[in-house]
Amino acid sequence: MKLPPALRHRNYRLLWLGLLISVSGTMMQNAAILWHVYEVEKSAVALGIVGLVRVVPIVGLSFVSGLIADSFDRRKIMLTSQTGLALCAVGFGLLALFNVQTAWPIYALAALSAAFGAFDLPARQALTPSLVPPEDLPNAFSVGSLVFQFGSIVGPALSGVVIGRYGVHWAYWLNALSFLAVIAALLAMNVKTAAAPEKDRPSVSLTAALEGLRFVRGAPLILSSMLLDFFATFFSSATALLPIYAKDILRVGPEGYGWLYAAAAVGATATAATLSFVPRIPRQGQVVIVSVFIYGLATVLFGFSTTFLVAFLALAATGAADTVSMVIRNTVRQLHTPDHLRGRMVSVNMIFFMGGPQLGELEAGLVAGWLGAPFSVVSGGVGCVLAVLWVARQWPMLWRYDQQPSLLPQPATD
Repeated sequence: MKLPPALRHRNYRLLWLGLLISVSGTMMQNAAILWHVYEVEKSAVALGIVGLVRVVPIVGLSFVSGLIADSFDRRKIMLTSQTGLALCAVGFGLLALFNVQTAWPIYALAALSAAFGAFDLPARQALTPSLVPPEDLPNAFSVGSLVFQFGSIVGPALSGVVIGRYGVHWAYWLNALSFLAVIAALLAMNVKTAAAPEKDRPSVSLTAALEGLRFVRGAPLILSSMLLDFFATFFSSATALLPIYAKDILRVGPEGYGWLYAAAAVGATATAATLSFVPRIPRQGQVVIVSVFIYGLATVLFGFSTTFLVAFLALAATGAADTVSMVIRNTVRQLHTPDHLRGRMVSVNMIFFMGGPQLGELEAGLVAGWLGAPFSVVSGGVGCVLAVLWVARQWPMLWRYDQQPSLLPQPATD
């Protein structure tokens, strides 16, 4: 059987394989952080604060990180950010090993990790079009989604086992080791277009940093896709409350918690695997709106769940729906953004698709602390459904969108 089109290109294949290992470690750590905080503080609000401390550096650094990605060698930026993320993971492990009984050092390292991630993501996504030709770009995002969802299954599932048997510090340290896979892949690449040509390289200034925001504001198709992402993840962020469901509602312990955390990725992986062999999704605008609508309904079902099976299936449905939406949104943004603005476009998008779930975790924690976790999840799912209907009404061009990939400058061949 032939490889998916994007994986036939050596440089992208190297990055994909490195991420296959690294993302598993990152997702293991994300699950471990929430469990760690709940063990220390026993508070829904404390879980929500994890989202707050992550979103501050994401918003604060987003415009700068996008400009950096458009101005300098994107591969070298990733090497620096991946090294920083590995060191943060080591720090988490030391906090857990020495049984520090306060949450603020965990919050501090979570914020620092988010800061490194704020530089890593624009560089990585802006680098992708340099690794595959334009006709394979949608497939690159499909198989890229597959590796992230695979990691989102393996990482949390392993996290539950590792935490239960060996302690939370080992989850952090295994993540630190996993970053070596991406670092090795980046060093092995032969990327001739990793940085923008000198003539297209923007000056490092406030005006240049804000150019991405001006571009997004003037591109209603891209803006509407970002708003759809933000509102959906803001209202339907149930992840922060999973320790409460695992411990107090479903009573399934750390291993059950690991599988609940991985459930969305199970549905997402099956969907991404299917999409990786689909050359083009028809009626993309209608599909993306319906997918996010289903995402909200599945969140409502999870909120009402009182058994592990129902909760797992509902979360799996959210992952499946989100993957379909994500592949289309990412493809639309990359195909409709000039190369010299891609890093800054991604940085603006980062505020929406990373800020949404992180602020959503804070909102979920506050509402859960006031009215209980089930009410928080159910009301969030309803809010997601209403937000989808509003976006579809305000930006009808998104519903009508169904465009073949435009011709873009070809990247260097392998």
